[in-house]
Amino acid sequence: MSETVALDRHRYLSLATFRRSGAAVATPVWFAASANRLYVFTSGESGKVKRLRHSARARVAPCDARGRVSGAWREASARLVDDERSIRQARAALHAKYGWQLVLLDFGARLTGRLHRRAWIEIEV
Repeated sequence: MSETVALDRHRYLSLATFRRSGAAVATPVWFAASANRLYVFTSGESGKVKRLRHSARARVAPCDARGRVSGAWREASARLVDDERSIRQARAALHAKYGWQLVLLDFGARLTGRLHRRAWIEIEV
């Protein structure tokens, strides 16, 4: 079983990105696997987006909603994606995994104008 598939069995992922100083900043996120990659979305103004613009270095580990890690950290490479094909693929994978919860979150984001300010992250473990 690939590491991507093994991670996808979990509900949350702790995504650690790195500051210029080398310090890791971990955040629990929703994620889904597709085509041997993991996909995450976040606010386009978030710290992890700023850190990923500087460095693709990342680490991932399964966790709970509060970010308490429940498995081994894995080194990863993460990048921001903005092409429609990748975003459609990521959205479909997340919808298949989270279903009505993602629909509800998208509805709220659409009402507040945040839906179009999302950044999409592709992670290779």
